[in-house]
Amino acid sequence: MVGLQTEFEFTLPRGYIDQEGNLHRHGVMRLATAMDEIIPLQDRRVRENQAYLVIILLSRVIVKLGTLPSITPTVIENLFAADLAYLQTFYRQINEEGYSRLPVTCPACQHQFEVDLSDLGGES
Repeated sequence: MVGLQTEFEFTLPRGYIDQEGNLHRHGVMRLATAMDEIIPLQDRRVRENQAYLVIILLSRVIVKLGTLPSITPTVIENLFAADLAYLQTFYRQINEEGYSRLPVTCPACQHQFEVDLSDLGGES
């Protein structure tokens, strides 16, 4: 039987800096469930500002970020904009395609290859 991959590692481009000044870049995101996408719609913050949906959603599906004990909406709120954009793209890719690899074509030579979005955050 072939298993379905449900968790995907990622590396943030910038990283989250906690209150002690520690940098957290490596994390794990799991596939979203229907409830992950429904529950945030009931949140007052989302009803008042639809843009807040991504904050609640990501706080539900990111299961690990560095050594943080939990991923809360406050953690997601305090990410750098580049990291938030990266996580939104990563979320869409793993949930729509089921994997973190994206086929691309070199514009210069037309060579086709795959890029793993989990590697796009940068080096350790």
